[in-house]
This record gives sequence, C-alpha cells and structure tokens, in this order.
Amino acid sequence: MSISKNRGADKFFNRGLILINAYSSLDTALNQPQRLKEELSALGVQADIVRNGAFPLCVNGFGEIAGGAEGYDFCVYLDKDKYCSQLLEKSGLRLFNSHSAIRACDDKAVTHILLSQNGIPMPATVFGLLCYDETAPVCVEYLDKVERAIGYPVIIKESYGSLGKGVYKADNRVQLENFANKLKLTPHIFQRFIKESAGKDARVIVIGGKVVAAMKRVSNKDFRSNIELGGKGEKFDCPADMARLCVKTAQILGLEYCGIDVLFGKDGYYICEVNSNAFFGGIERVTGVNVAKAYARHICNEIYGG
Repeated sequence: MSISKNRGADKFFNRGLILINAYSSLDTALNQPQRLKEELSALGVQADIVRNGAFPLCVNGFGEIAGGAEGYDFCVYLDKDKYCSQLLEKSGLRLFNSHSAIRACDDKAVTHILLSQNGIPMPATVFGLLCYDETAPVCVEYLDKVERAIGYPVIIKESYGSLGKGVYKADNRVQLENFANKLKLTPHIFQRFIKESAGKDARVIVIGGKVVAAMKRVSNKDFRSNIELGGKGEKFDCPADMARLCVKTAQILGLEYCGIDVLFGKDGYYICEVNSNAFFGGIERVTGVNVAKAYARHICNEIYGG
C-alpha cells in the first residue's frame, strides 16, 4: 500500500509527526521512532522525528492553545507527558495513542482500576495510601490489611515507571515495612506474587484490535523478566484465549497500539501491565515480525483510508 500523492516536486504529500521525550537517550527509545519513520516513508508519509519541547505549547492570555504542531496529519506520541498530549489533542491533532489511552497506562493503579469489573484477571491489588508528610509514620494497620489480602511474597510497584524499574518484592513483614517507608511519598500499589510466573511472562503486541506479535520473556536472575534487566526473549505462539484477553484489554483502555505483559498463573493468565508505547525492537528480532510496518499500516488506514 502506498498513499503517496504527487504535489509538484514534493516526494511526500502526507506528513506525520513522531514526538519523542525531550531528554531520552536510550537506544531502544531512539530505535522506535526511526523504525516507524522508515515504514511510514515506505507508505508515502513524510514523518518528522521531533523531541517534546520543539513546539512551545501554551495557553495564551486569551485562553487559547498556542504554539501547536501545524501542518501534520497525525502524531505518533512516544512520550508520556500528559500535558503535551492533551494540548496537542485539544488543538485538533490526531494522536496514536490518544491522550486518554496514554494516561490509562502511564499510572499502573489507574490501569488496574479501569480494567476492573470487566472480566479481566489480574493479580490481587491493594492501592498504597497517598502521603504528603515525610515525617508521618507508615500506617501499620494498613499493612496488616495488605498482608491479609495478598500474603507473601508481596510485589510493590511504583505507579509510574517502565522497563522493570520501581518494582520490588517483599518476602516478609520487615521488608514490606521497609519498602512502604521508602515509597511513602511515591504513588504505589501492592500486588500478589504469581509464583508460577516468577522470572517469566509473555509480551503481546496488539495493533488495531489484533495480536500481531508475541514473545516469552525469561530471566534466570530476577523475578522480573524484562529484557532491559537481563531477561531473554523467546519465540512464543500466543494461545487463542490469551490473544482474546489481550485484545479485550486493549479495547477497554482505548489503545490502538500497546504491549501487554501477561503472567502465567496456576489457573490461567493474568494481565500484569499494559504499555502504550511498548518498545518493539526486541520482539521484532525474536519473532521476525515487522511490528513497525504493522503499526504504520494501521496509522495510514486510520488517517488516509485503505
């Protein structure tokens, strides 16, 4: 499929913006936009990779949004800056993913709340109390409730974070209290440890309501399976029931593109986390699936039609 149109000497008629974090220097983060740029170009779309901050978005003295990204048909939003995404979307630019979908995934607590009451199996989750006073002692009575609801080990996650960072495991009460004190001023959640899935999970990529790639991630060193923390990716045939679960999860959260982490439980699968900007370099290498091409095709179909 090519949607390139001739307009004088211009090679491209269609233009897209790929917006990345203002400060990111990770190779994986920089590979993502470049791969998308290549695949969009092959479909006749000029895609500009721009760091957040290049467009000084603001609300001016007349209450209007000023400084928006003009001349683009869409934006692939690869940042998590919720203010910029809302301003761009409110100014009329079509985002992939939408502002609301990005926000739904950025906060792990919000993700689990939005997925609740929809038949989505998830590890039992207790939400950490918000604290604004660094001198206040941790509420031990609340930790008693965490113990009763979850049992040990307890997984503690910072609500904001990716690549396996900000995820801890408490094997006893002393460790639980230590982590609770450490994260007292940081939004966090407590979750049941799915022991059958220790050091392994499945990463499933969903695009446009379809599973396009999946891999198993395995670590022999850590209870977390993230490749960035030393885990290894393996080829994995996504079972039909797991695929249906992931597609339903993406639909509930309004995601057009996402990577979903699935745990292997004794009695079935559990949705662990959902990433609206999941890196796909690793899964492309492991599976041979051109994820960037599939995402680019979805974007073009949505913006320009089949």
